[in-house]
Amino acid sequence: MDLDVVNMFVIAGGTLAIPILAFVASFLLWPSALIRIYYWYWRRTLGMQVRYVHHEDYQFCYSFRGRPGQRPSILMLHGFSAHKDMWLSVVKFLPKNLHLICVDMPGHEGTTRSSLDDLSIDGQVKRIHQFVECLKLNKKPFHLVGTSMGGHVAGVYAAYYPSDVCSLSLVCPAGLQCSSDNQFIQRLRELQKSAAVEKIPLIPSTPEEMSEMLQLCSYVRFKVPQQILQGLVDVRIPHNNFYRKLFLEIASEKSRYCLHQNMGKIKVPTQIIWGKQDQVLDVSGADVLAKSIANCQVELLENCGHSVVMERPRKTAKLIVDFFASLYNTDSKKLD
Repeated sequence: MDLDVVNMFVIAGGTLAIPILAFVASFLLWPSALIRIYYWYWRRTLGMQVRYVHHEDYQFCYSFRGRPGQRPSILMLHGFSAHKDMWLSVVKFLPKNLHLICVDMPGHEGTTRSSLDDLSIDGQVKRIHQFVECLKLNKKPFHLVGTSMGGHVAGVYAAYYPSDVCSLSLVCPAGLQCSSDNQFIQRLRELQKSAAVEKIPLIPSTPEEMSEMLQLCSYVRFKVPQQILQGLVDVRIPHNNFYRKLFLEIASEKSRYCLHQNMGKIKVPTQIIWGKQDQVLDVSGADVLAKSIANCQVELLENCGHSVVMERPRKTAKLIVDFFASLYNTDSKKLD
């Protein structure tokens, strides 16, 4: 082989080795940075743009795709300790001709976190209403989607501001009083009695606790590498004190059953999506809502836990699109 050719391969190999070694080093040493890059990449790929809007001195961060049109816009509210990007796995399967908005809930990610903020469910509903008014989203009634804590807020929002919302999708929402407590709720009650706020299962501080939380929230057993678990923990640890404060607030007597107390006021067509194997919020909550909301459609997913959005994103998107199409006389095939 010619010496020049050998030199070319050596140089090429060295050139390729640099980014490969950088990637490996990042994966091992800074996994949290890779997780942020991952979300940035998927937002860019899916056409979701990040914007900020202010209500007085309060900042809301949100991502969006599309523009308001003849069909209702769709506002999506994430769950406890998550952020707007948790919806990306569902957005991937939603039609590109829908106007989508995913907002960071109060105190989360890019939305203002203030020690003076009211983190109760009522307080969060008022904040989301401020966000809606800042965007003038309620100029025309919109479709509201929420999961877990976000479902709690979405349901109460529909009860408090009925003229803003034309339809509602609640994915395993919190805020309901069931006939009996599951093991997770029983454990939380024991922790509350002992004031052991450091041990809340939804607020992990180690890779092992993160793995346990993923198993609690998911029916599907994801094999997550140790480095990624560490990265997920690294991203969360700076916020854990806030998460504990928020959790105690939404689990307090004032907020715990806010949706249950207001579900009779929900008058818009409502869709309930719930994983049958949910270990966090019992699936019997779907029946509770169905008995109290006149125009209510229930979809129970087999082999699915609490993290419906993560476990069954394609199915979740299809159910929302089909529900949307049935309400607004639109062929779901045209929503693409």
